Amino acid sequence: MAKRLFDLVLAALALAALAPVLVVVALVIKFDTPGPVFFRQQRVGRGGRLFRIHKFRTMQVDAPERGPEVTVGRDARITRSGHWLRHYRVDELPQLLDVLSGHMSLVGPRPEVPRYVAHYPPDLRERVLSVRPGITDPASLEHIDEAHQLATAADPEREYVEVILPRKLQHQARYAEQATLGSDLRVLLRTVRILLSR
Repeated sequence: MAKRLFDLVLAALALAALAPVLVVVALVIKFDTPGPVFFRQQRVGRGGRLFRIHKFRTMQVDAPERGPEVTVGRDARITRSGHWLRHYRVDELPQLLDVLSGHMSLVGPRPEVPRYVAHYPPDLRERVLSVRPGITDPASLEHIDEAHQLATAADPEREYVEVILPRKLQHQARYAEQATLGSDLRVLLRTVRILLSR
């Protein structure tokens, strides 16, 4: 209950404070390439329930037909504005709406698409999906340059499933078992610090 209140208050304050930035970003995306401002995709949430995540669109509209679901390095499908939005994680800001709706938390395991959740070992799946997914978490901070790592792999999707995903799941399972409001606040501050340093 305390975590949910924490999420609601901070998400509402963040949306109010960032409203001018969100409008500018939406206009940039609209004028950069044809297509919608937002990207919506089905993800797996708490308890295995599906929901549609919101992000600012950073790829060409036909990106899903032109490559894998993982993003690799300087992916040719990424738009001009998309490179900047991804580098500074601005594309994730619309997920504040998902926090308000109750599908997500500010801090929690990053939600995956069903295709990759199918690779979760049963014990880790139960632990990771026992909490609301989040906008940021320790695992995503440890793998903040994941796209560049995948760019050096012979088979990026296999590298993600067999190497990166298992590591992230271990971090996420520990978070699910040990998280407190204090640890969430530390993760949020660390996230801001890392993004400002970029």
